[in-house]
Amino acid sequence: QNSIVLSAAIFITLLGLIIYLHFVKIDQESLLVIGSLGIQVTSAYASGKESTTFIEMGQVKDVVINEAIHMQKVIYYLCILLQDPEDPQAVSEVVPLFQSSKPRLDCLIEVYKSCQEILEQRKTAPQSS
Repeated sequence: QNSIVLSAAIFITLLGLIIYLHFVKIDQESLLVIGSLGIQVTSAYASGKESTTFIEMGQVKDVVINEAIHMQKVIYYLCILLQDPEDPQAVSEVVPLFQSSKPRLDCLIEVYKSCQEILEQRKTAPQSS
């Protein structure tokens, strides 16, 4: 009877580990910004599974670095502000990026500057044509 309990515990542990690796443990996060199309956010899990989210550029109001206090520590994260379709001046949703990898502030600043360059090009392009 002890061997049955031990076997069940090992089986449940392995099943939990597989579920954790497949649905929770993110190994890599990437951001692809194309000014004329939109922003693609991809998360690669430890199991090899990938999850991709695409946000059309027309929905993007801005990209910002936000800060939060977590366990007596200030953490910084990159966010996409989505434009409210009914009120263009309002923000309808905040989409946080790089939640698993938590890059340092200097890395976030580089990504932020690149995103802002692309957003600025998008804003000035319709006016010049």
